[in-house]
Amino acid sequence: MSSTALTCVAPRIPVARMRSIYRLEDVSKRLEKLPPKEHESLRATYERMLEKGEQRFQVKPSGLPVMDALYDEMPNFHEVLDDVKRQIALCDGSSDALEITPLLLLGPPGVGKTHFARQLAELLGTGMGFVSMSSLTAGWVLSGASSQWKGARAGKVFEALVDGEYANPVMVVDEIDKAGGEAAYDPLGSLYSLLEHDTASAFIDEFAEVAVDASQVIWVATANDARSIPDPILNRVNVFEVQAPDFDAARAIARRLYASLRGSHDWGRRFDEHPSAAVLDRMAELAPREMRRAWMTGFGNARLAGRGTVLCDDLPAGGPKKGRIGFMQ
Repeated sequence: MSSTALTCVAPRIPVARMRSIYRLEDVSKRLEKLPPKEHESLRATYERMLEKGEQRFQVKPSGLPVMDALYDEMPNFHEVLDDVKRQIALCDGSSDALEITPLLLLGPPGVGKTHFARQLAELLGTGMGFVSMSSLTAGWVLSGASSQWKGARAGKVFEALVDGEYANPVMVVDEIDKAGGEAAYDPLGSLYSLLEHDTASAFIDEFAEVAVDASQVIWVATANDARSIPDPILNRVNVFEVQAPDFDAARAIARRLYASLRGSHDWGRRFDEHPSAAVLDRMAELAPREMRRAWMTGFGNARLAGRGTVLCDDLPAGGPKKGRIGFMQ
């Protein structure tokens, strides 16, 4: 099977156990205390929790998953993939649950940090929650807001666990270095306890006020610059510096993306099986995030010109990018 095919259908780690993420009796007690005809949103939340039950699937490896396609697709993430593989291997063949130390991916925009998080969620098959910290002005988005406030609702962590199927979803905190807000509503405040296994096991969302086990959540944070990230966060995560792939790796990424786009669309049969070396050289100047758009522009311009070959002139102008990846202790 080709790398492209493996990328499209990522191998998943099988589910092997169930885990209780909250206590039904706690929910029932909260529901009984609600005044009649008040707090309808909170009442609906409790009723949903009772209906869905306390059990969620927990992914448990029965062996190391095939990760070759991810290594091929994301050559600048080999150190991160190695770390994930090591942690999966630790619980393989044991009664321990899968635990992955929270990851912080540092690097310039466009190198594929968020894409990596999505691919990790696909590999594990646990689903994914996503929070863009650059758009947050209040800490309650992660941890919920008190039901006493108008328009209050549960936070993203609570929603991912209660409304999802898994006890260990991948939770992406995107652009964590851009979190802002008033001192009274620190967007990162709840992460201090959520990133600690012991305290996360009894996480209380301020809206629902019922302890939820968030200790199995797999955290992936992304950032451009670590200087604005508080030390308590940095001390709780494995920090990786991710830069753009080198020229040869970028050409390989562009080649695989061309084949993937061509093979996944009926119109792809109108185009050459392989792009030219000159076009790949031009594509290698782009950040990985920009490559898909560039190929789509190239395909479209070539089609308008009545050609089945994408030329350099069909592509948008690109900027340079260089780099490597390393692990920071």
